[in-house]
Amino acid sequence: MISDKVKLNAKDILEKEFKTAMRGYKPEDVDKFLDDIIKDYEAFHQEVDDLQQENLRLRKQLEEASRRPSTQAAGTTNFDILKRLSNLEKHVFGNKLYD
Repeated sequence: MISDKVKLNAKDILEKEFKTAMRGYKPEDVDKFLDDIIKDYEAFHQEVDDLQQENLRLRKQLEEASRRPSTQAAGTTNFDILKRLSNLEKHVFGNKLYD
């Protein structure tokens, strides 16, 4: 999945060797920076794995929920709506509507 798109992993970064030059960067600074990058990579990979697991879990829940039949019948729902509408009319217009 994600490993197909990412070129480097924490091990690749850790094992990377740089040639030294006369006026190059300080190796300690480079090592410290690469250590931070390794930590970030590990955190990103963990987050991606967690999100993929959550995605699978939610897809399964959705699939199970779509297979279950609806517990409310359409007639019951329509009756509830009509009853609520009637109560609303009584509240708004009072008993004048029914006199």
